[in-house]
Amino acid sequence: MSANLLTVSPSPHVHTELTVPQIMRGVIIAMIPALLFSVYNFGIGAFYVSFLSVFFCVGLEYGISRYLLKRASTIQDGSAIITGLLLAFNVPSNLPWHIIFIGSAVSIGIGKMSFGGLGNNPFNPALVGRVFLLLSFPVQMTSWPVPGATLSLDAVTSATPLGILKEGINAGSSVNVLMEGMPSYIDFFFGLKAGSLGEVSAFAILMGLLYMLYRKIITWHIPVSMLTTITLLTGIFWLLNPTKFMNPLFHLLTGGIMLGAVFMATDYVTSPFTHRGMILFGAGIGVLTVLIRLFGSYPEGVSFAILIMNAFVPMINKYVKEPRYGVRKK
Repeated sequence: MSANLLTVSPSPHVHTELTVPQIMRGVIIAMIPALLFSVYNFGIGAFYVSFLSVFFCVGLEYGISRYLLKRASTIQDGSAIITGLLLAFNVPSNLPWHIIFIGSAVSIGIGKMSFGGLGNNPFNPALVGRVFLLLSFPVQMTSWPVPGATLSLDAVTSATPLGILKEGINAGSSVNVLMEGMPSYIDFFFGLKAGSLGEVSAFAILMGLLYMLYRKIITWHIPVSMLTTITLLTGIFWLLNPTKFMNPLFHLLTGGIMLGAVFMATDYVTSPFTHRGMILFGAGIGVLTVLIRLFGSYPEGVSFAILIMNAFVPMINKYVKEPRYGVRKK
C-alpha cells in the first residue's frame, strides 16, 4: 500500500464536470470587472502592478516546480495567475516593482510551493504575501493614490476612509465630524475612493460574485455568512454608540471586506468542505474582522481574519461533517 494516500473525507464524494483549469479560468473572468475598474480608477499604475504581479507569480511557480522540486510545471492550471491578480488587488497601484517581486516570491514560494503546491497550502497564498508586505513595508503599503489624480506611477496619495476614521476616532473626534468631506455612499459603492487597486469597487466585485454563483464555481455560504456577521456586529456597536462607531453600510463598502468575502475566503483549498463548515468559517472571519477594525491597531482586518480562520479549517473539517451515506441523522 502506498504511504502517500490521503483520505480527505468520507464517501460519497461530490463530482463536478468542471476541471481545475476551467474553475481557475472562471475565477479569472470574474475578476476582470474589478481589474478593468482599477485601471480606469488609478490609471496605468494599476495595470503595471497587476501585470508584474502575475508575471512574477507565474515565473516563480514555473522556476520552483522545474528547478527546485524537479517536477513538471503547474502553471497551466491557472492558479498562479489568480494568486498574482489577488496579490495585486491587495496592494496600492503605485507599489515599486521590487516590492511586488518580494510579495510574489513570498506568496508563491512560501505560501504555496513550500507546502507542495496547489491543493496542499493551508493559507491563502496571496494573503500570505500581502500580510508579509504590510509588515515589512508599512509606508509603501499604506500610501494610497488618489483616484483619477494622475496616470503616472508617482500619484498623489491620501488616506483611505477607514484610515481617516480610525485615526480621527483615536484622536477623540466624532463620526459625524469625520464623515464631512468624505465621498458619498454611491461613490463608495462604485469605487471612487482611495485603497488597494482591486478592493475599491463593490459594484465590480459583486459582478464577479454573480458570475461565479451562476457558473457554480462557488456557493453563497461563505460570502453571505461573512457579510451577515459583519452587518450584525457593526450594527450593534453603531446602535450602542453612533458617535464612535460607523454604520454597517460604511464597513461593507470600505476596505477589503467585499474582495475578501468573494475572492479570498472562498478559495477551495483553504476553506471548509461542507456547507455548515463554510457558514461557520465565514462567520468567524466576520467576527475577527470587526474586532480588529474596531479595537485593533490596524484600520483594516480582513486579511488577518481570513488567515487566522484558514488555520482553523482542518479542525472545522474534522468536527463539522455531513452524515455518512446510509447513516441516520441524529
